[in-house]
Amino acid sequence: MDYKSAGVNIKAGEDSVNRIKPLVKETFNKNVLSQIGGFGGLYQVDLTSWKEPVLVSSADGVGTKLIIAKMAGIYNTVGQDLVNHCVNDIFVQGAIPQYFLDYVGVGKLNPQVMEQIIWGFAKACKENEMALIGGEMAEMPGIYVEDDFDLAGTIVGLVEKKNIITGQQITKGDVILGFPSTGLHTNGYSLARKVLFEKMKLTVDSLIPNLNETVPEAMLTVHKSYLPSLKEWARPELIHGMAHITGGGIPGNLARVIPNDLTAEINCQSWDVPAIFKILVENGNIAQDESYRAFNMGIGMIVVASSTIANEIKAKTNAIQIGFINEKISDLKVRMNY
Repeated sequence: MDYKSAGVNIKAGEDSVNRIKPLVKETFNKNVLSQIGGFGGLYQVDLTSWKEPVLVSSADGVGTKLIIAKMAGIYNTVGQDLVNHCVNDIFVQGAIPQYFLDYVGVGKLNPQVMEQIIWGFAKACKENEMALIGGEMAEMPGIYVEDDFDLAGTIVGLVEKKNIITGQQITKGDVILGFPSTGLHTNGYSLARKVLFEKMKLTVDSLIPNLNETVPEAMLTVHKSYLPSLKEWARPELIHGMAHITGGGIPGNLARVIPNDLTAEINCQSWDVPAIFKILVENGNIAQDESYRAFNMGIGMIVVASSTIANEIKAKTNAIQIGFINEKISDLKVRMNY
């Protein structure tokens, strides 16, 4: 017997590493001290640029969006989804991303597929100006079936201690801004797949009725990073609080940053819900409250700021005013006004 007969192809792993080396190398900057293939990634913090740096880290996955990617044979978007999701998660605390680590688990290594996945990681890392300094490709027959794969990522960023955004600066009268999503981002896919494939009887090649997009076109749009458009205001005296709208939707995520003595009033009529969400809600007969918790419903990031700063942000971005901060009215930190 040998390792290959047991389901692990060392040669395929080596071929995959050789394919991804130039992609990963493109993300390196002067702070990366290690080379590809080492046991650990070495990253030197430029202390001339930071006075009281605080490390901010997060880990996440893409969820069942991967199933649609596999069905469609499209692998170059999900890595971007994961990087951008992680960037948003640390940016809401004011952190600027420094480096990223990826994990890819597969049933059977396909070097061409692996190259597309890592291409997506590298593309998003470059767009967010951070290094992809390491990762793991694991071929695990018995854990994953042959064509299955899973992704996870860890991000590390830095924020000046005085610039950490916690939400504690939020006060009555602050304005709530919403930033449009590019689609479902990376949440709600288990419910969306049930609606599309079980209720609507669509296939991965189908055009979605009343949308004029195929299932992959609508469902594999890349999760947006909000760092580039918002980083100039990422200080607590300007942005009082931020929430990345992921699992749990607006009520579940915005509540995480609202002080206990305040309520966020959300006007759900203040933005146009994208057609894909309307189609999923109608065909799935999904209750209104449930839809705003399962999906982002067109809002991918929320910023809370004074009216003066909110007007400045609106003038320079595509932000929409979707609510305001009120005194505590009930036990609800977030009140959805439909």
